[in-house]
Amino acid sequence: MLGKTANGLFWMYRYLERAENTARLIETGQRIALTRLEGRDEEWTSILQSGGVMDGFTQTGDDLSKETAINWMLRSKANASSVLTCIETARQNARLVRAALTGEVWEAINASYMEARSLLARRVSERELPNVLRSLRQSTALVRGMTHGTMLRNEIYDFARIGTFLERADNTARILDVKYYVLLPSAGSVGSSIDNVQWETILRSLSARGGFRMEYGHGAGPMEITQYLILDKRMPRSLAFCAGKLCDNLRYLHGGNRGTLPSLKQVTELENKYLRHDVQAIFNFGLHEFIQQILGQFSAISRQIEIDFRFYK
Repeated sequence: MLGKTANGLFWMYRYLERAENTARLIETGQRIALTRLEGRDEEWTSILQSGGVMDGFTQTGDDLSKETAINWMLRSKANASSVLTCIETARQNARLVRAALTGEVWEAINASYMEARSLLARRVSERELPNVLRSLRQSTALVRGMTHGTMLRNEIYDFARIGTFLERADNTARILDVKYYVLLPSAGSVGSSIDNVQWETILRSLSARGGFRMEYGHGAGPMEITQYLILDKRMPRSLAFCAGKLCDNLRYLHGGNRGTLPSLKQVTELENKYLRHDVQAIFNFGLHEFIQQILGQFSAISRQIEIDFRFYK
């Protein structure tokens, strides 16, 4: 496979996952803001920081409010990580690798693109927001479903999966980190009813609430939630699950070649260093500090994958 084709597949699926994840991050902000009686606009600073788009928003010169933050993350073409921009960019990449995709996947990405353009043609009101976010998530999930249901399990599928799980791990870490930023001005609320509602919101935003309740029941708290979202290999959005899938697909791509693929070595080291501890060790180290290091590791892995598979040659 040409490096340019691998690059197009990798980024197509990264951008699709990013679009869905940004919608989830917006939903997280919306739900958490409702748990706080004051400073609801300032609450969006934590969402923009966690999404890595605060600097870009600041450069616009707009006053920070719930409306301007949501518009920036949802539909601004000046924001390369907005939901609309991500879906448009994913479709552009899909066009470049059209011959590598099944007809069903191509139709699904086109449908997602047209749905996003229609839903985000104008600013989204607060009343419309939940339904719009749900529709956007469903349209990107359709592409993923068509991929699983129609694509041959070969190197094309492997690059699609690598892009998906790198982006998903990054998102799970960022949504968890929202909790750190939210608690900064009110550390005394730890363990309160508001604190518990906010942790519940984290679960909901990662579609993890149902599975978590099956495993832990209704009496579990922050420690168990962190265990579930970071270390549980059965949870499809946990950091451990994503790292495991990255290892699997990198091994498939590496095949029987001699030597160790540098990116595969990095993922293995990440698993051994960060994802084999108990959750108490993570809290002792500092959840925010742990997440920041994890984000740096996944970013380095992404750069190494581009080098290993010669994406730009």
